Parts: sequence; structure tokens; C-alpha cells
Amino acid sequence: MAGTNLRDMNTLAHDPTLIGTGQQPLARRILNKVPEVTLYFWIIKILCTTVGETAADYLNVDLGLGLTNTTYAVGALLILALAVQFRSNRYVPGIYWTAVVLISVVGTLITDNLVDNMRVALQTSTIVFSIALACTFAVWYTIERSLSIHSITTYRREAFYWLAILFTFALGSSAGDLIAETYGLGFFVSVLIFAASIGAVALAHFRFKLGAITAFWLAYILTRPLGASIGDWMSQPSVDGGLGLGTTVTSFIFLSLILGLVIYLQLSKEDQTPAELIQAEEAKLAA
Repeated sequence: MAGTNLRDMNTLAHDPTLIGTGQQPLARRILNKVPEVTLYFWIIKILCTTVGETAADYLNVDLGLGLTNTTYAVGALLILALAVQFRSNRYVPGIYWTAVVLISVVGTLITDNLVDNMRVALQTSTIVFSIALACTFAVWYTIERSLSIHSITTYRREAFYWLAILFTFALGSSAGDLIAETYGLGFFVSVLIFAASIGAVALAHFRFKLGAITAFWLAYILTRPLGASIGDWMSQPSVDGGLGLGTTVTSFIFLSLILGLVIYLQLSKEDQTPAELIQAEEAKLAA
């Protein structure tokens, strides 16, 4: 695909029969399916992770659906959202971020089911999700030779991408609860710890030349427990170390912010990956 321009990729996306034998037999060539990493990306990502924590609690506890029914309901919505995401031939902010919000909630629910229903210790779930995520990255890299988000241009890469995203959310939820609750450090201290960790990753990247892909995924993993800790800190009662806003108010605030930013990005297209970046990544993979 080296040398393929944006118009050619769009043509292939609409007509898979035009694809030659190529190096990737399982994959239809499409436009990049994920947003460019900008400040907006990180803001919305943290907002989504916060909603993942508070919305799961709101549906489970406040609405009284229970953990099992909430898991089934949100899981079904996630499957529907991912089906729409996979059918799209390009990145669409509304579709993509809807899937991220839902997968954030599902990641929280997976951890809650393991801990509350199956009595799995948070230490164990954190280790299990770490191994699952590492295995996903290993298989993804072995097959595709890259973990770059600038090359999510095939169904197979997109499947790896969303599987990795799911495990980052589940891992982040476990790790966040482990530090805040099991280790008793509290929600606000957890916010500071994870924010500092993300800052350290940024410093390692910009100052000490940590690779962009490694830095991205480390920061992506850490934003999940950061957002979860922010959500708990804002929603939980003051007697438990929170601000006492409740899950309803906290979820509404963050969902409103997400909606406003997504509408802005839909109109401005500021987070669209430039065609030349896609072509450059394809050239690396083809070399």
C-alpha cells in the first residue's frame, strides 16, 4: 500500500474486490479508523474513563438494575456500537467515542463482576488483565509488525485495537480500585499518583526520547485509573473521601462535556489523521 493516496484508499474501502493479493489477506483497506492524538483526544479519553466509572455505578446501584443486568444491557449496546464502528470506512467522532464510552463502562463492569460476584481479589484481576493486555500487544505486533494507531486501516488491526482498548479499561479499573481502596490511599491521592505517572511518561517521551508508540500506550493505560479515580473522588460521599456530587450529577457533567467536544470535532475535523501519516505508516509496514 505504499504510495496509495487517500482517494485510492477510499475507493478500496467501498469496493473490496479491487484489493490485490497484498500482504494482509484478512483485511480490507480502509481509511484510518481512529482519531489523531491531540489534546482533544486526551481530554475526551479521560472524560470517558470517568463516565465509565460513574455510569456503571449509576446503572448498577442508583437505578437498581443490579450488576448482572447492567452488564448485559451495556454489553449489548457495546456490541451494537462496535458493529457500527466496524461498518464505517473511516473515523467518525460520534461513532468512535460512543464505542469508547461504552467500552469504558464495560471494562468497569468486568472488574466489578470478577471482584463482587466471583470474589476475585483486585491484585489478581490486575495481574490477569496485565497479562491479557501484554499478550494482545504481543500477538498484534507479531502479526502486523506495528502497534501504531496511524495504521488502523484494516479489520484485523481494528479488532486488535479494540481488544487492547477493552483490556486497558479493565486493567485500569482494577488498578485504580486496588490503589484507592485495597491499599487505602484514597481517591484524591490516587488522582495525584496517576496524573504524576502520566506526566512521567510525557517527560520520558519528550525529554528522554521514549518511543511515541510506547509512550502512547503507557499513557492510554494510565488515563483509565486516573479517570476512574476522578470519578470516584467527585461522586463518592465526603465521609469516604469524595466531593459528594453523586453518580448522577458527575455522569451528567462529563457526558455533557464529551458531547460538546465530539460535536466540535465532528464539525472541525481537527482530529483527522493526515493522509501523509497513513501513507508513511503503510510504507514502513510494506518495507
